[in-house]
Amino acid sequence: MSNTDYAALNKRFAIPGQLDFAPGPGGLAVAEVNNVHASAMIALQGAHVMTWAPRKQQPVIWLSKAAKFAPGKSIRGGVPICWPWFGAHATEAKFPGHGFARTVMWEVGKAEVLRDGATRLTFRIVLDDATRAQWPHSTEAFNIVTVGRSLDIELVTRNTSNAAVTIGDAFHTYFEVGDIRRCTIHGLGNCPYLDKVDGGKKKQQTGSVTIDGEVDRIYLDSSANVLIDDPVLNRRIRVSKRGSRSTVVWNPGIEKAVKMGDFGSNGHLNMVCVESSNAADDVVHIPPSGEHRLWVRYSIEPLG
Repeated sequence: MSNTDYAALNKRFAIPGQLDFAPGPGGLAVAEVNNVHASAMIALQGAHVMTWAPRKQQPVIWLSKAAKFAPGKSIRGGVPICWPWFGAHATEAKFPGHGFARTVMWEVGKAEVLRDGATRLTFRIVLDDATRAQWPHSTEAFNIVTVGRSLDIELVTRNTSNAAVTIGDAFHTYFEVGDIRRCTIHGLGNCPYLDKVDGGKKKQQTGSVTIDGEVDRIYLDSSANVLIDDPVLNRRIRVSKRGSRSTVVWNPGIEKAVKMGDFGSNGHLNMVCVESSNAADDVVHIPPSGEHRLWVRYSIEPLG
């Protein structure tokens, strides 16, 4: 963004040959990571991982070719952070869906190289009068992103007040696939789920999940790894997590994608959201001086 001091950011946090800060798409300030394991781009707005591609591999995180990049607007693709609530606000319809974390600026707190050559960045959310009007609780949020053989992300919420707070949160992650109609999603069998396409009815998953049309489901009692088998790209994406007891699976289908206007031509066929979350009734109660950690690891394996 135009008021970002890139010289100061790079002087303090750049890692030669591995990390620097520069204007990105639409002028958004981004951290650009290139190390021995992978490349990634992270927007300071939303501490939003936009891309991650292991060396000599297709991108694993999907970013729409028609995504719009503008201050205060959410980005179609990547890893948007839903915080401090998931979905619609419980009492205020005018508040943004999925909270405000993905559209406000975060500041860089630390950048480091790990022993194996991975790059780790720590971001801290910047709150102001507008966000405090929506969230009048004394909390801090940090997003810790580790770019390596896997992509590890940890969202830390600290309650700095003397009263308990309740949050919902999620990594609304878009994964790149060759053709969603040919993918199979494992790890959610026997989980109950809320089918938002069918009016929020509670149903039960039998076997693996396949997608051929609009899907919007919150899987409950879900803490196991989720595997996305992709025969077109000949790989399996593994989603591991901690601090989450629900999983959202979402694909808008063609009609909704066209209406949204930022999916591009048939973009919905090359993505699926598998969101590690605390959603619906699965909210998190944080005691005074307590914290909650939502952690994910995304990795790829060959099919077979």
